[in-house]
This record gives sequence, C-alpha cells and structure tokens, in this order.
Amino acid sequence: MTTTRRVFKLAPMSNTLSKATEHLDPHFSFYVSTWSKNQHRFMTSSKRVQDRSKNKRIHDLEIAKEKWKIANRVIFLMETLKNEPEMVMPVRELEQNRKQMSLPKPHSISDLLRKCPKLFELYKDKNGVLWCGMTKKAEDLVEEEQRIIEENEDKVAEYVTRFLMMSVDKRLRLDKIAHFRRDFGLPMDFRTNWVHKYPQYFKVVKRDEDDEIGFLELVSWNPAWAITELEKRAMGMGLNEVHDDHSINHNPGLLSLPFPLKFPSTYKKVYRYGGKIEHFQKRSYLSPYADARGLKAGSLEFDKRAVAVMHELLSFTIEKRLVTDHLTHFRWELVMPQKLMRLLLKHFGIFYVSERGKRFSVFLTEAYEGSELIEKGPLVLWKEKVLSLAGYRGKKKKIETFSDVSDIEDDGLSEDLHIRVQLGQEDTMGSLEDTLLRDNDEMEIGEVCNAYEDAEAS
Repeated sequence: MTTTRRVFKLAPMSNTLSKATEHLDPHFSFYVSTWSKNQHRFMTSSKRVQDRSKNKRIHDLEIAKEKWKIANRVIFLMETLKNEPEMVMPVRELEQNRKQMSLPKPHSISDLLRKCPKLFELYKDKNGVLWCGMTKKAEDLVEEEQRIIEENEDKVAEYVTRFLMMSVDKRLRLDKIAHFRRDFGLPMDFRTNWVHKYPQYFKVVKRDEDDEIGFLELVSWNPAWAITELEKRAMGMGLNEVHDDHSINHNPGLLSLPFPLKFPSTYKKVYRYGGKIEHFQKRSYLSPYADARGLKAGSLEFDKRAVAVMHELLSFTIEKRLVTDHLTHFRWELVMPQKLMRLLLKHFGIFYVSERGKRFSVFLTEAYEGSELIEKGPLVLWKEKVLSLAGYRGKKKKIETFSDVSDIEDDGLSEDLHIRVQLGQEDTMGSLEDTLLRDNDEMEIGEVCNAYEDAEAS
C-alpha cells in the first residue's frame, strides 16, 4: 500500500493579501499592502528606558549618583584591604574586582589608587610587583566606620525586621538581603555573626541540610513597627520616635495618605497631568505591612501598594537610593509588578531613576534638596569625609621600591612608602573625576553642572 504525501507551499503574506483584495477598492488594497510590508516594524518598535525618561532628567541627582559612585569604589578598596591579614595586597589581585566595583575599561584600579594618595600607599617589592596598603588616615576611617555601625545597629535591626514584616512569607533569603548591606549600614559579618545578635526579632532557617545560605525569618510581629514612615510623619512622630498609644493596637490596613511629590523646575508637563496625579493621590491603598495576597496584579490598588512598598524601603536606606537590579530580586516576596522599572518611571514625582552607567539607581526625590540629602545620617557624613580625601591635582613622582627603603627604621616605614606627590594645586576631586568619568557610560560632573545652569537660565 502506497501513501501519497501532499505538500502545500505557503505563499508569502503580501502576495496572498494582494490576490485576495484584487476585486476590492484599489485604495483599500493599497492600505492592506502597506500594512503587510510594515507589520514587522510596527510590532517590534519600542522605547528604551533611557528614551522614555530623558526629558525628565534631574541633573542634581545625576551629580549625587556620580558622587556616591566614586565614594563606593574607594570604600570597596578599603574594605578589601581591611580583610587582608596585613592589610596589604598586590595591585594585580585588586584588579580582579573591577566587575564588583563597576569600573569600566580602560580605567584601572591602579590609576584609581594613584589618585588617592591620602588613603592608599603604593610600593614595589624587589621583584617589581606593585603592592597597595592603607594610610594611617584610611585606617582611622575604617575604625570610625566600625564604631558608627555598632552604635546604630539597633536601628538597622529594626529596618531589617520591618523588611521581613513587609514580605509575603515573613522571611527572605540571606544572600538577597546581603545586596542591601551597604545601603542599610549592615556590618561586613552580616551573614555570619550579626544575624544571630537579635534572636528576639529574627532567626536563620534552612530548607534542608544542603541549603548553605538559608533564610532570615521573622520571629515575632511588632505592631509598633508596622507603621509606615508616611504615617509617622502624619502623626507628628520623629524618625526614631514611636508613640505607644498609637502603636500598641495598630493593625495595618487601608491608607489614604498622599505621597510627597517633587518635580524639577524644567518639567512642564506636571500641569498637563495634574488631574491624573490628583486622582492617584486620593486613591486608597493597602499598607506595605498588610497581607497583599488578595490583590490582583495590574490593578490600580496593586500598583499603588507597590509604590508604598518602594517608598518605605527607600526610606530605610542611608542614601535614600537603591540599585534597581537589587530591587527586582524581591518582586515576588514583596508582591510587586514584574515590570518594576515601568512603575518607577511612571511615578516620576515620587521616584527618580538615574540611567547613567551600567546600573540604574532609583532615588526618593523628597529626601534630596538639589544634589544633597536633606537629613544626613552618621554614615553619610562618614562617606563624605572619605570622599573629601579622595583625589588630588598634581604631578606624580616614581613609586619607591622596597629595596630603596629597606634600611629605614620600621617606625618611619609607613610614612616613606607612600606615593611621592609634588602638589602643584589645591587638593580637589577634579582629577579623580577626570580619570573615572571619561567614557560614555560615565558622567562628567562639570558637564552636568553646566547643562543644569543652562537649563535654569533658559
């Protein structure tokens, strides 16, 4: 028995449409033909995040991001050296941390170190290997940071507990929380020691014996901490103040508090969207600490609660700023939309998304006046102190080798091993910015300042 196989050859879409519309009006046939030729372009056209928000750029916050970016890179190097037994290591090994520091090519870590002679010392050994250590000022700053973290760890424990209280299952993976270590002001031993210091608030649990990381789980619900920062402000409560008469029987539920809005002076469309903004502000929403399992994804109530969660989480951070990549890790745990970036861009007056560089950051706009934080905590003041010591203008002399100073007494060794710098001008951040911010992904601080002044003048 033979089987006959029929093969059908499909005609191109444009030919099929043209034949099917031969008997129709010629104008209609033209429109159908045009649609068939351009349908791929219509379906794939989209806007990038940069394109959607470039007309809403707040230059002051772009400057703030670049400032913190430089400070974080310097602090990362200080932390890396601190973990070494002798607090020194070859520069070649430090170069392996480029990705963690988000340091783009062609910039090098050795160049960054040379730009910070007040914080880092460089010298070569007998084999010509370049080594790096910290100056006495840098070591004192590391000890100062440790003291600040210890003095404020109770408040940080409250923020971590409230973070757990906002989550669906009242527990979060430790490796995810670790992304916020510097943002919350957590110590370096957060996962090994610190998490066990507050057993009355949370504990570490593991799903099975093979789970090496584990979860941080809420131990007990504290109604005094289930009050949002917006509610505290409405009650007239301070940042670190809790009123027992309000908090003992407090049950999180629906809220109707408006979010503070702040737009740049150059943004004129706020008048066009005034009605929509007012409608959004008047809409009730579920507290970030209330159970949100019943909310329908994509609904107006769902989105506004997500805005409240983001507002609360940013309020916990020391810079009122977070990297958006880290936020996406908590979309399921915090019941937030999949397209979180779209939500942040939509509510431009509450949040500001900076797209400069390879990693986006979101700011809480109400917390800033220009490029400066309105309320600066002790860790922010400490970072500004580090930043003031990073960078200089001047001519560099050769780096001393270990053999050149081997006959010097040990007491004076640390002073003579640093980079010899002939200062020709006053110390400033200028040359450091020139080194780090030269490629297209980075931002020229002076250029932004000039652009902002031009925008203000116009």
